[in-house]
Amino acid sequence: MSLPIRRTLLLVTGLALALTACTSRETQQSAPSGAGPAASAAPSQAAAGPGCAREKTGYPQVDVKNAVVGFSQSEKEANPFRIAETQSIKDEAAKLGIPADKLLVTNAQSDLNKQVSDIKSLLDRGAQLLIVAPLNSDGLQPALDAAKAKKVPVITIDRKVTSQPCSDYLTFIGSNFVEQGKRAAQEMVKATGGTGKVAILLGASGNNVTTDRTKGFKDEIAGTTGISIVAEQTGEFDRSKGQAVMEQLIQSNPEITAVYAENDEMGIGAVTALKAAGKTPGKDVKVVSIDGTRNAVQLIADGSYNAVIESNPRFGPLAFSTLADFAAGKEIPPTVVISDDQYDSANAAQKLGNAY
Repeated sequence: MSLPIRRTLLLVTGLALALTACTSRETQQSAPSGAGPAASAAPSQAAAGPGCAREKTGYPQVDVKNAVVGFSQSEKEANPFRIAETQSIKDEAAKLGIPADKLLVTNAQSDLNKQVSDIKSLLDRGAQLLIVAPLNSDGLQPALDAAKAKKVPVITIDRKVTSQPCSDYLTFIGSNFVEQGKRAAQEMVKATGGTGKVAILLGASGNNVTTDRTKGFKDEIAGTTGISIVAEQTGEFDRSKGQAVMEQLIQSNPEITAVYAENDEMGIGAVTALKAAGKTPGKDVKVVSIDGTRNAVQLIADGSYNAVIESNPRFGPLAFSTLADFAAGKEIPPTVVISDDQYDSANAAQKLGNAY
């Protein structure tokens, strides 16, 4: 990463970001988007590989503050992560003075074909810059091709696509999901004392978030011989499905003493199921998940949860500053990895205000 872009990115301060994890259920809790340590993202490192400069792509120079910017959201804003993610984009656009009618926002409602159509529609409506939260890692190539044909740079956030950076899209901004899984495993070892039978509530299939969070957890937990994984089943990043899966797993695997949920919503669903079964989550059954939602962090403070690895969804500042750097001719790394905080019993009450 060149020195100018490093300086620019370091100005985007905050404790952590987000990711990726996403759900499709209403949580009865809106996600605050205001200032505070978690309101913006700070890069921890950039992935190896050649950077991408505007002169290399031949794309026109676009003044971000005066451009028509399109944002393609993948899922409805019915959960804390997506609410905060969309609001962050809107807030940063407003902060930069971009008129509301020049920020075009669409929502694919968890439909991949609709997201492809949405992105093409944004281009038809005159979008000169695109920020895309992909639904899946695969399937967006037709939309990316359409953007490339019109020389419109695309930044992807929170889920990585399998297409080529600098060629099919400019860069990916998001967390190191493998590292998130590893950190969750480390917290699980602490919570269980290194002995336990773990059930994994997997995220939705077809995206790198689920794959990487699973790999990171399994690779790290393999070094603790006293912990075994006795069940794993997808809850599709959804609270009610996470609850239903946990209810089934309690019946089929009554020996479960710990749950690793690949997002908070499934973890919260698991807590509900455990309580209904007469168990005491956080004590009888340890619970660790990934996201950093206010509801999950509150459960830690209340003693019904053990740890949460943060995945901050507030991409707005970093996304717009990266687009501005690209317009200025600076070299953009193919991946911008951002740091994530974490919550446990020692800090949950103190850091609750940082959760979304």
